[in-house]
Amino acid sequence: MRSILIVTLLSCFWAVNEAKVFSKCELAHKLKTMGMDGYHGQSLASWVCMAQYESNFNTQAFNGKNDNGSSDYGIFQLNNKWWCKNGYRSSANGCGTTCSKFLDDDIDDDIICAKRVVRDPKGMSAWNAWVDHCQGRDLSKYLASCKL
Repeated sequence: MRSILIVTLLSCFWAVNEAKVFSKCELAHKLKTMGMDGYHGQSLASWVCMAQYESNFNTQAFNGKNDNGSSDYGIFQLNNKWWCKNGYRSSANGCGTTCSKFLDDDIDDDIICAKRVVRDPKGMSAWNAWVDHCQGRDLSKYLASCKL
């Protein structure tokens, strides 16, 4: 009986900690609801393209291997040097939050921070993946099958 209880509790813990991986259209709907379509001149397709190449739509994406020693967190790969604090290195913390907040399934705070990033002088160019894969390209395929 005791082992069943332990297995059940561990299963619940594991389920809570699983990453949410959005579908392209699911993310597009969420972003549209949060006012991202046209935000700071960026199309909804541009945001979806960026998220695909930054995290493959995974809320728990983590990159701890940047050349400058910084790390990137969450669906938009928000960097701990500029946008959040992780407790291990100094940060400008432009979004005023801890980096761990960007690794949960609730992406509202990620979206609010992404809005802050795009208002910075670099705009969408703050995301290398956007520059390399999305900028100046036909992005219509990112929303083509979505019923928005």
